[in-house]
Amino acid sequence: MTVRPPARASLPGAPAGGYLHGVIDLLALSPEQMARTLAEWGQPAFRARQLHAWIHERGARSVDEMSDLPRALRQHLARHATIGTLAQVTEQRSADGTLKRLYRLHDGPLIESVLMPYDDGRRTACISSQAGCAMGCVFCATGQMGLTRHLSAAEILEQAWRFHAELKARGERLSNVVLMGMGEPFHNYEAAVDAVRRIVGELGIGQRHVTISTVGLVPAIRRFAAEGLQVTLAISLHAATDQARGALLPVNRRWPIGQVLEACRAYQAATGRRVTFEWALIAGQNDAPDEAHRLGRLLRGLRCHVNLIPLNPTAGYGGAPTAQADAAAFIEILARHGVPATLRLRRGIDIDAGCGQLRDRVLAASGPSPAPDPTGAGAREARDHPDPGAPAASPPRE
Repeated sequence: MTVRPPARASLPGAPAGGYLHGVIDLLALSPEQMARTLAEWGQPAFRARQLHAWIHERGARSVDEMSDLPRALRQHLARHATIGTLAQVTEQRSADGTLKRLYRLHDGPLIESVLMPYDDGRRTACISSQAGCAMGCVFCATGQMGLTRHLSAAEILEQAWRFHAELKARGERLSNVVLMGMGEPFHNYEAAVDAVRRIVGELGIGQRHVTISTVGLVPAIRRFAAEGLQVTLAISLHAATDQARGALLPVNRRWPIGQVLEACRAYQAATGRRVTFEWALIAGQNDAPDEAHRLGRLLRGLRCHVNLIPLNPTAGYGGAPTAQADAAAFIEILARHGVPATLRLRRGIDIDAGCGQLRDRVLAASGPSPAPDPTGAGAREARDHPDPGAPAASPPRE
């Protein structure tokens, strides 16, 4: 049988059109692409539906599990196809059940994913959208490492799919997915949104159970408002004045708080969805009563929710998490302004659960690693096409 790849361009470093070294990644194929591929192999249309169901509905991790496919087709798939391209390097399991995984991409970079189980039955996957990050947030381990490259939509999807398949095998289900891992999703806009659509459509995760977090890339927020999706938008805010926020998140110098909030209001008007604001509580820096009042005045009248997250310390930043009593006082002050807030339960605190921390530990143990190339593809894209809400001249796609 002749195998021809679908005609799709690829991100630098990502498998082209689902193919890697002549082997096709079945996870990279949409239902339509899978149907075309199997038709090229001389298979009837229903075989593509069977194959797709085995992977996405039943969570099959090997073609050997696909018992109702003809033996000849299974043998062909075993020779010419794979289900995913991520190679697991290591994993850590917390006392609270949180599972942290480190994966190696086919071309070498490392990314992280986390599965968080909750007592109410929720199973939430936190997944990465980039290897590294170009945003430079000072308290984030991923921001301290720089950007290596974007992930393809299939590489983003695969992180959620692996947890989905493993949970299904033991009679559980993946209930929520958050794009809050390594990277800025809206800097890798098209792949991230494509992955979200596939997570919803192929893994069966409800749109309102998917969250995309951004540092506040204003053109991308406005573009996302027109996507027709009902997912949750989370904004990493962390400070209530431009001066303070600019010191933590360099992107604020490009898109200050006022512009971010205007984009959030436009998103809310288009979707009817409440916006979430993320606030890392840093002792002595952004947790004082005056700061809570400033935040309350800033958000008053906007239908929103504030997620307060005690800082997860990293080696590259000297801040410490806020005390429980100060966090409670912060919440009470916000309530006086009519702004609801909750203190997020810290998960995986006994392991390297913060973004980029497990990667850093593994690299430190294995010896020096070359830094991301500032003249490489990811850095060039960030420099030459700094507007992440608009397509580049030759936009990278999966």
